[in-house]
Amino acid sequence: MALAARPVAAQVDTAAAAVSAPVVAPRAPLVVGAYAQGSIILAHTYAIRHLVASHPTGFELNFQRQTTGSAPWHGWYKYPKVGVALTYYDFHNPVLGYVWSASPYISKSFSRGPKHDFSFRLGAGLAYLSNPYNQDTNHKNTIASSALNATLQFRFEYDYALTPHLGLLAGVGLNHYSNGATTKPNFGVNLPSVVLGLNYHEQRHAPQTNAHAPAPAELCHNFFNFSTSLGFKQRTEGDRHKYLVNSVTAAVGRRVNRKSNLLAGVEGFYDRSLQAQLEDTTRAGLTQPDVKKVGAFVGHELLFGRLAFVSHLGFYVYAPYKSSTAYYERLGLKYHFTNLLFGAIDLKIHRGAADVIEFKVGARL
Repeated sequence: MALAARPVAAQVDTAAAAVSAPVVAPRAPLVVGAYAQGSIILAHTYAIRHLVASHPTGFELNFQRQTTGSAPWHGWYKYPKVGVALTYYDFHNPVLGYVWSASPYISKSFSRGPKHDFSFRLGAGLAYLSNPYNQDTNHKNTIASSALNATLQFRFEYDYALTPHLGLLAGVGLNHYSNGATTKPNFGVNLPSVVLGLNYHEQRHAPQTNAHAPAPAELCHNFFNFSTSLGFKQRTEGDRHKYLVNSVTAAVGRRVNRKSNLLAGVEGFYDRSLQAQLEDTTRAGLTQPDVKKVGAFVGHELLFGRLAFVSHLGFYVYAPYKSSTAYYERLGLKYHFTNLLFGAIDLKIHRGAADVIEFKVGARL
């Protein structure tokens, strides 16, 4: 009887080991795309209307991976693609020249079938403009006064399978380039675009695991964020000095579901360009108001593992010097290096106009 029981015990041990073994996600297949793009320049302000006559054209090469479940958030977002796009645009205008950009991005599918994939893509990165504003040699370029700029991409894409590995892609989207008021003039440029090209799929329908990953341990838990930031901005085209802008922030947050954090907090700002502005405009002997400001904000973080897309809406509760609107917005990307420490790059905005790019470090408790 003892000998007969050994095989049964061995089978039980093997089954238990199989249950306890972690699920290994399949390798993420590669997708390579090459697209042509055609655009117009959107005249979002009167100051750039003299530059909207041309029709920019461009080319994009991108490399992306289809997620397969190696991280829990892959399944929560229905297995998006993550990639990087390398883009070139010719403005067909000697005042504007050319632009090259590199943009990491994430692409979320709305509808996916055997032969099609309809998705939305969001990306952010850096761009190089060949012909920025120069007061002496290129004063008509009011779009950007620095060669290095930030770029944002929004795009709807439809990929249709021509063969098991080759797909025809069509899309519509928007490319935005701006330096965030680091130097002026900086009205930025918006390029509504149509896209047509081909995708090569290493494996069009990759196996996917971990579709029902458990909720994160911090779900419905509160936390505290403390951070500080710095940025630089130019006051006017005539004043080429870069003024330091600082902020400190304290916020309380809550993980409300698998994908989202909600936050509320207070923060203080010290913009030294406002002090320079006051010194230029205040009569001698008059008392100058305090240029420091205090704001209260509410915010949302859309979570992708350690990465988050940040959006805030704030109101100034202390602002003796009325230099802007009573409210401000913030858009940015935040990354947790550890469970405690994080960094972020944010764009602070007043009524659609960039105020400053903030480079932030902080701690979560």
